[in-house]
Amino acid sequence: MNFNEFGFDPKLVEGIEALGYELATPVQELAIPAILQGRDLIASAQTGTGKTAAFLLPVIQMILRSIPTQRIKALVIVPTRELAVQIDQHMEGLSYFTSVSSIPVYGGTDGSTYTREKQALQEGVDIVICTPGRMISHINQGYVDFSGLQFLILDEADRMLDMGFYDDIMKIISYIPVKRQNLLFAATLPDEIRTLTQKVLKDPEEISLAISKPVEKVLQLAYSVYDTQKIPLLKFLLQSMKLQSVLIFCSTKSSTKQLSKELKKLGLSIEEIHSDLDQEARETALRNFKSRDITILVATDILSRGIDVDNIDMVINYDVPNDGEDYIHRIGRTARAEASGIAITFINPKEQRKFLTIEELLEKPVHKAIVPVQFGEGPEYNPAKHRQGGGYRKFKRGMNN
Repeated sequence: MNFNEFGFDPKLVEGIEALGYELATPVQELAIPAILQGRDLIASAQTGTGKTAAFLLPVIQMILRSIPTQRIKALVIVPTRELAVQIDQHMEGLSYFTSVSSIPVYGGTDGSTYTREKQALQEGVDIVICTPGRMISHINQGYVDFSGLQFLILDEADRMLDMGFYDDIMKIISYIPVKRQNLLFAATLPDEIRTLTQKVLKDPEEISLAISKPVEKVLQLAYSVYDTQKIPLLKFLLQSMKLQSVLIFCSTKSSTKQLSKELKKLGLSIEEIHSDLDQEARETALRNFKSRDITILVATDILSRGIDVDNIDMVINYDVPNDGEDYIHRIGRTARAEASGIAITFINPKEQRKFLTIEELLEKPVHKAIVPVQFGEGPEYNPAKHRQGGGYRKFKRGMNN
């Protein structure tokens, strides 16, 4: 379906064309008409499917049609600062030729940024894109007026619940009008999401796009290793493959810091991203990685969904992701557009059952590469033999990211 068929305002169409959009993705084709009809919506769609434009475009269109006011009209709640920035940048491009305004609101910034956010919230801005904690900070000051709010969008709602934001979300919702249009987007729809939708949405239309498997252009490999073999093997791979852009995911910020420290000893061009860094440092690291001023970026899962970087040669899972969806998000950072890529996962004995679950989602085994002889023999890959370490995930806001 061509974007011209949605009946968008000419100024909005100008922004769409400037970004080079022509054909709508499946989630856009299904979601945009439903939203324009005023329906509440729950959509299951992964990062990279065009879901951001799927809700921004119709919301911008309806704001253009509405009577101009100096009030907040739409609130987009997201789990991370990176995603808030990414959506705001997307919003800036789409709305460039219109009068619709927006502001990102997220923590980890300096006092001048907080003051700028406060001013925008007081004076009125059309669309606010926020993380829960920062929004509550402004609400608690008593100057946020949501009386004109027409749209509530929860993006990556499953991720927000995983990170422990349920109470914060419900607190924010208690301050906004009961009569509004609600849009919820998630990569998966677990029972917790179903419970949330029953409380927040009203007779929603549901769109569920199947979880996509990694593209065939991603060469997936795994090494069964002991923890003591991980760093020597990683150093060997990085030095022997001579790649230009490598993204390494760790499960905790402590392992991210330690690994970054070890790799810097080799003189490699590397930076790290985790929640202990302030927003400016994180944005600088990501910008340097995008521009290829650095070759290697080590990060927690804070980046697995919110990163928009093309031409990444290789993704390395230093730790096995918590579930199949996280694995797909991580390795989906490579082999984008027409490029090919490599995804390598290190599996210690305690993670073997977890990785088996990922292979079951993929509906095929990932090829197990042989650990080079100089690093000693790795453990046998036999998930039935090993107990899964760590049990079920326990999420506390900011604990690992």
